[in-house]
Amino acid sequence: MKIVKAGVVLGLGILASVGVASSALAADGPGTEKSESYRFVVVPKVVHPWFDKVNQGAQQAAAAIEAQTGSEVEIQYSAPQSANVAQQNEIIERAISTRPDGIIVDLLDPSGNRTVLQEAQEQGIPITLFDSINPEGMNLTTVGSDFCEQAEMAANRLIELLDGKGKVAIMMGVPTAPNHAERARCAQAVFDAHDGIEVVATGVDNDDINTAQQQASAIMQANPDLDGWVASDAAGPVGIGQAIKEADKVGKVQLVGLDDLSQMLVLIKEGVADSSSASRPTMQGYWSVINMWQLATGAITPNHIDTGNVMITPDNVDSFME
Repeated sequence: MKIVKAGVVLGLGILASVGVASSALAADGPGTEKSESYRFVVVPKVVHPWFDKVNQGAQQAAAAIEAQTGSEVEIQYSAPQSANVAQQNEIIERAISTRPDGIIVDLLDPSGNRTVLQEAQEQGIPITLFDSINPEGMNLTTVGSDFCEQAEMAANRLIELLDGKGKVAIMMGVPTAPNHAERARCAQAVFDAHDGIEVVATGVDNDDINTAQQQASAIMQANPDLDGWVASDAAGPVGIGQAIKEADKVGKVQLVGLDDLSQMLVLIKEGVADSSSASRPTMQGYWSVINMWQLATGAITPNHIDTGNVMITPDNVDSFME
């Protein structure tokens, strides 16, 4: 007997051979390597509640992989005590020396982190970046949202609150961090496109709530007619909100925050902040680990995994509160 398929006449014996070859090819194809255990190291920018959510997502992904495959997955979370590139590089170097199955990093400075990332690659250790961008010339998978979109959402919301007229300020976060720098740049661009909006000041908080509060207080004292704020990092709006309350300017100075820290959500509930343009840190941690695991299995992974942004307002804030 002969079978005709796609215009080709095949004998049953030949077809059987083709079937066996196809099965073997599938078994040896991308994503088919398996290990009894995996160990991934997560290195954020700094000790920070936002990164605690990233770690939570990473742990959830580890549990999911274990449940679906039976392989053990260990997540080692190691954060610098301050937003310091040298400290972060030391942590990455220590991780390299332990030969993990992958390292997940949120870069403080792509140029400053480049050498240690290249060292990991030279030793065959896969790397995934989250909430960051590739250093020039490198091609690592990135996981996270569109930084510019997130900033534009916040800036446009503030312009609407001010009816297109007013003096505003931007809290910059860590200036060397690519996500913070891009958000600040894009917020500035939105404001520049509106003749009625004037950016009168920028602060630098280095992703620290206390520093943000001090910066915001000083800026509002120097600019008593300030109308509104946006921020480029998750710590910034929390500190700004505290400064607004201390200055008794709730309702007088508008705040559109960034991300979904519990303190940010409370500020929205209290009416200190109008809203917050939020990325999804738990999802970033989850998909960073999934990407690392896929790499470990020999799968071909995407250049970027977009976890999206969402605007948190008084209408939906309860759904984000734990």
